[in-house]
Formats: sequence, structure tokens, C-alpha cells
Amino acid sequence: MIIEALIGIGAVVVLGAASGARIVKQYERGLIYRFGKVRQHIRGPGLALIVPVVDRMQKVNMQIITMPVPAQEGITRDNVTVRVDAVVYFNVVDPVRAAINVQDYRFAVLQVAQTSLRSIIGKSELDDLLSNREKLNEGLQLMIDNPALAWGVNIDRVEIKDVALPESMKRSMSRQAEAERERRARIITADGEYQASAKLSDAAKVMSETPAALQLRLLETVVEVAAEKNSTLVLPFPVELLRFLERAAPEPAPPADQKPPRTTGASLEPVDPKPVAFPDGDLPQQRKS
Repeated sequence: MIIEALIGIGAVVVLGAASGARIVKQYERGLIYRFGKVRQHIRGPGLALIVPVVDRMQKVNMQIITMPVPAQEGITRDNVTVRVDAVVYFNVVDPVRAAINVQDYRFAVLQVAQTSLRSIIGKSELDDLLSNREKLNEGLQLMIDNPALAWGVNIDRVEIKDVALPESMKRSMSRQAEAERERRARIITADGEYQASAKLSDAAKVMSETPAALQLRLLETVVEVAAEKNSTLVLPFPVELLRFLERAAPEPAPPADQKPPRTTGASLEPVDPKPVAFPDGDLPQQRKS
């Protein structure tokens, strides 16, 4: 009878110990509630023993949690309607506060992230959302991290994933980008022409001081043309020389059977004089000047 009693007592002890044994994983921490009151001693990873019926253990995950924030629609400061979504990376740093101060810290972080994202959209311009995301990510992280500290949660980082624009705004931005590229192309072309004209002006000044340089350049041009097309040879001819030859050439004589053109002035043909009769038969006296 004594042996049976000892065996029964040992079985009860083993069953009690087995019911009070808990295994805490490496990335978890265990909170012990004794009669509903949390104990400050937090159980680390490994085997943890609790008092059956009296104690209750709650495990808290300490890993970094990746939480996507649903796309939020808002109006930017420059009156453009956009839809922005983001992602939040956070982890629990104080298991006691994460379990006591907030009912569901994941849901709480999600709601704060949504409201903060809407606030960021209203305070920012469209260009900032598209090109200056690092600064917006820092501001969004700060807005979420302030209330999360009281919950024992640390916001590791926040990133804006995508910015959805209306189709009309996309077309306007594409036209603006095309006009900007065309403007840059024209500026580059004009700058190249300006630099080329400056170099040509300097070369013309040097050649004007040394006529032999112009002749050498002419011979180099002839050699280049002859090397490309042997059947064709182009020789430049100065226009000033053509004008000089045109002025020096004699005018052609008119044909013999062609009458000379009549002038518009007084006629050079001889006029047959007719006698003039005077009543007195005398010539008129010359008038005195």
C-alpha cells in the first residue's frame, strides 16, 4: 500500500510538472500572469516552469513585423488627387507594455500608419511625393513612432511604395517631360553652334593674317575629296574673281543692221530750216539781256 501511494504521488507530481512546463522560442518572450497580475520577471527562450492553475503564460513575438498600409486617397498641397500606399516595419521592444497598454498593438500601428499617411499627403506637393520620398519617409516614421513608444513598439522604418496618379495628370507630365527634353536639346545645339562659330572666327583671323594657311587648307580639302571619290574632284573658285572678270570683260558690239537706240533727250537728226517772213522784211533785233 505504501508503494502504491508513493507511485500515485509521483504520478501526480509528474503530471503537475508536465502541465506547468512551457517552451519559449528564441524569438519570443513569456509573460507570467499570477492570479491576473503580470509579474515583472519575463521568461526568456527555453523551458519555463509555471505553477499550474495559478499562473498563465502569454508569449510575445519580438521579430520585426512587416505590415502593408492600404492605399490612401488624398489631395496634395498643390491640389492633385493621388493614391499612396506604404509599408511599415516594426517590432516589440517592451513585451509588458505591448501586452498591457494596448489591446492589439498590430491593429493600433496600422490605424496610426493610415492616418499619418493621409496627413503626409495633405502636407506635401506632388513633386515631393515623386522625387523626395526619403524625407517623407522620415517624417512618416516620426509621426507613427511617437504614439507607438507608449505601446512598447519600435518603428524600424517606413517606406512609401507607390503613388498612383490620374490619367490626365500622367499625360500632362509626359508632355512636360517631352517639352523639357526638347528645350535641353535646343540649348545644347545652340551652344555647340556658338562654340563652333567662335572657333571658326578664330581660324578665319589666323588665315587672314597668313594667306598661305588658306592655300594649305584648300589643298587638304582637295586631298580629302579625292580620297573619298577618285572620279570626282571639286575645286573651290573664289566668287570675287568671277566678279572681277565680269567687270573686266568688254561689252559686245551691236550688229551692223541694227540701228542704235534713240535717246530720250533732244533729237540729233538734222532739221530742215524754213524761211520765216517778217512784215517789215527786216530780221528781228536781238533782245538785250
